[in-house]
Amino acid sequence: MCASEMCHGWRGFTPGRSRARGFTLIELLVVIAIIAVLIGLLLPAVQKVREAAARMTCSNNLKQIGLGIHNYHDTTERFPPMLSDSGQTAKGSPPYNAFFHFHILPYIEQNALFDAGLRNIPTVRDAAVNGNILRRQKVKGFQCPSDSTLVDFYPDTNTDWNGTSYVCNWQVFGAVNPGGNYRTSQYRLGTMPDGASNTIGFGERYAGCHNSGGNSAPSLWAVDWQDQTWNPYFANSSGAGTWNQPPQFTTPTKNDSDRARLQGLHTGACTVMLMDASVRTLNASLTQTTWQYAVSPADGNVLGSDW
Repeated sequence: MCASEMCHGWRGFTPGRSRARGFTLIELLVVIAIIAVLIGLLLPAVQKVREAAARMTCSNNLKQIGLGIHNYHDTTERFPPMLSDSGQTAKGSPPYNAFFHFHILPYIEQNALFDAGLRNIPTVRDAAVNGNILRRQKVKGFQCPSDSTLVDFYPDTNTDWNGTSYVCNWQVFGAVNPGGNYRTSQYRLGTMPDGASNTIGFGERYAGCHNSGGNSAPSLWAVDWQDQTWNPYFANSSGAGTWNQPPQFTTPTKNDSDRARLQGLHTGACTVMLMDASVRTLNASLTQTTWQYAVSPADGNVLGSDW
């Protein structure tokens, strides 16, 4: 190309014609609106996936507790006691003061915690473990991922004791053999009057649950005294008058929870473990009568059709 043509070409160039066209304000607002709609559609889906995963983890936790209970039963020929507050424990083991959860530690692959506790008998809760003490140890299998009252494994109402979202049935584990030099549950797997598959053994409840007066009443797995304010159990017929009421499926906060009952920590559902180690999800259609029959191991009643 000659110099004159190049000059001619440059003279014909109009600045600004080759620039990319930008968004107008209206177009930008439309794009933002589309993104907002997509996020609105995506968030519920993500929340559902997270809740499904949390339910699966919760069910697995209860299943492992159930298997631990059965392993304990295979070893001692009875179910573990709810509490060994007088130093009476399973036959063949040293005397120690502890709640139910401590008894099953070696049967849910927590041998190190159990062995550490036994080095501090009878008060196992204060045993030295990993630069701390036993009652502050994190046991993931004792906590539901949907329990909003737990903060770094501690109930938000008590940061000196580790909490648990899973509580045992007082009707089953609170009935212990009278006398003798060791303490176990009255029940065996093959002789449970109403049948292991018809009796609830464990269920979920807020770890940071408040009591009826609105005071702190967290469920602590390493307690070793008989005190309904702290013990992780439910259905105590000698305690609160609501012991036979079904789970609270719509409890919005810990302040509205009744620690004599279970709570549904998942949307419209409460997860429980039966004494045959199976796990079941209950919903709000469950009647009070059927619930009472299911938590009572020896009333002789048949569960209703809503079960």
